[in-house]
Formats: sequence, structure tokens, C-alpha cells
Amino acid sequence: MRRPDLPRDPVYTEEDAYPKEPLMDDPAQGKPPTFWQMLQSILAAAFGVQSGKNRARDFTYGKASHFIALGTVFTLIFILVLVGLVQLAMHLTAR
Repeated sequence: MRRPDLPRDPVYTEEDAYPKEPLMDDPAQGKPPTFWQMLQSILAAAFGVQSGKNRARDFTYGKASHFIALGTVFTLIFILVLVGLVQLAMHLTAR
């Protein structure tokens, strides 16, 4: 069953799905994402759930260096939390 929001052309491309122009009703149009919006995008990327609207905003107005830095910090914190949980489990199960 065809989704009504997709073009009728049998060859579906990503260009067809995402408009080149930003939406005019977006209040933050033309502004870079805030720290909290970038953090939300990083967390969504970690879980693999990012809306098309937010992804378009990030790629259009965001700086790659900010996302790389925040993503690196998130990854390091995530690894440290996992190592801490493993250490705690090892300590609690040791006899």
C-alpha cells in the first residue's frame, strides 16, 4: 500500500521526501540548534530514532564540529558508565 505523502513516481529518491526549502512555519528558522536541541539529536542518533524535521534542521543550520564534539563526549560518558556497571557487577558477584 502506497503512503499518501510519497510521490507517485515509482522511483523514490530522498530528494523527493525532503523539501529543499525550510518550512515557513518553523519559529526557529535560520537559527542554529541550541545546546539542548543538539543533545536531543545526539541521544536520538544513539537510539536510532531521529525525526526528519530535526535531521533537516541539524544538517541545514547545525555545525558538524559541534555535533562531533558532543557525540564524542556522549560516547565517552556512555563507555565509562558501562565500565562502571561491569565493575559494580563484578564486585557484587565476587565471593
